[in-house]
Amino acid sequence: MALSRSARLGALATAAASFLVIAASAAPTPGADGIGDSYFPQLGNGGFDARHYDLSLAYDPDTDRLDGRTTITARATQNLSSFDLDLQKLEVTRVEVNGRRAQFTRDGDEIRVTPRGTLRKGGTFEVTVTYGGVPEPLGGPIVFGSDYGWMKTDDGVFVACEPNAASTWFPSSDHPSDKATYDIRIKAPKGLTAVSNGRLVSTYDKGASTYTHWREKKPMATYLATATIGKFDVRTGTTPGGTPIYVAIDPVLANSNNVDVYAVTAAATDYWSQVFGPYPFEETGAIVDDMPQAGFSLEVQSKPVYSAVRSESTIVHELAHQWFGDSVSVAHWKDIWLNEGFATYAQWLWAEHQGTRPAHDSFLAGYNARPADSAFWQVTVGDPQRDTMFASAVYQRGAMTLQLLRERIGDTAFFKLLPAWTKLHRYGNADTGDFVRLAERISGQQLDDLFQTWLFTTGKPSL
Repeated sequence: MALSRSARLGALATAAASFLVIAASAAPTPGADGIGDSYFPQLGNGGFDARHYDLSLAYDPDTDRLDGRTTITARATQNLSSFDLDLQKLEVTRVEVNGRRAQFTRDGDEIRVTPRGTLRKGGTFEVTVTYGGVPEPLGGPIVFGSDYGWMKTDDGVFVACEPNAASTWFPSSDHPSDKATYDIRIKAPKGLTAVSNGRLVSTYDKGASTYTHWREKKPMATYLATATIGKFDVRTGTTPGGTPIYVAIDPVLANSNNVDVYAVTAAATDYWSQVFGPYPFEETGAIVDDMPQAGFSLEVQSKPVYSAVRSESTIVHELAHQWFGDSVSVAHWKDIWLNEGFATYAQWLWAEHQGTRPAHDSFLAGYNARPADSAFWQVTVGDPQRDTMFASAVYQRGAMTLQLLRERIGDTAFFKLLPAWTKLHRYGNADTGDFVRLAERISGQQLDDLFQTWLFTTGKPSL
């Protein structure tokens, strides 16, 4: 028997409504305690999508104590009976869900929160965590053997968290696949400057303290957040291309180097905007601290942090990350070459732009400098493993891959590919397969052999 059009529509509507009722009535279950990243299985959390963080921090440099109150606005992706947050070491004193006190338990770095009622799939909720203590930096082989995270300085703190140290100072879903916007409010002793992500909303003195409020309106991975505090000389303005710029430099470093951090930051921001597509954030800049114990810099969103005055090449590297790593973030940490290989290749492009060396010559210099029996060639760049995820091969062989791709598909296709990539995945996440598919679509070529050889095969490839 044939049904009329109205009858068919009515039947479909009834079925859809029944499906929604069934879905809504599904028994609530706990959210997973991690997203299952192969390098950090318990980082991030299942069952919800973080949308916004509101951090209120009070820091005392004399004792290194941090007291915090973080409110996370999130959307449930399943019917939740409980959910986890990542927080390392610090003591939690109170948890509220939607303004009502919630039970919580702790298992290592996992906080399991049990609200008073079920959090329904698709619904938005707020969780507020009150906590405090002395944040401990992380160590080990991951970041060049250096400590990283929350690191005390002579006059404050230097905060650089890649890959897994954001949860040493605020509760979070600490994985780059769960990005959110931020308000970061910092109370510090009067006379110190607190610098964070996005634009400065307000700063004022009250009693013996300075209160500072920063807002990052664009989605940001947790590891890119900072709350660096200390004595800084601040210079603000706009780049020649019109992007607001904020550069803070520790006065101890004022005459330590001939690099003009402000000028290089402005020039590189504008040049990468031409090559990679429009600058993805509201402000560019730099935070240059006197932190000799940290031998690295980090592409903190909107304002890279530098543990000293670094070279022009390092500055252009970290600014390239604003596109490759910050705006377009890895879906899983094994794809880290998409961050570091691209930023290293940007250094080669900058030298080419400056007329000092073609990118092809930079490629050959790196290739020829390493004999076939070098350990450099034994890292699988497309999946380098956790403790070697920042090995030099991830940077250099990743950049070599891009130069060979450029030579294979030609400049026209290559320089169409870069802004297409940053536009397609702007403020999101992507993996190596996504990049290969886009490169093949834009070039019209099959490129599996190139990527297999240079990213997934050990040994020194022949040219």
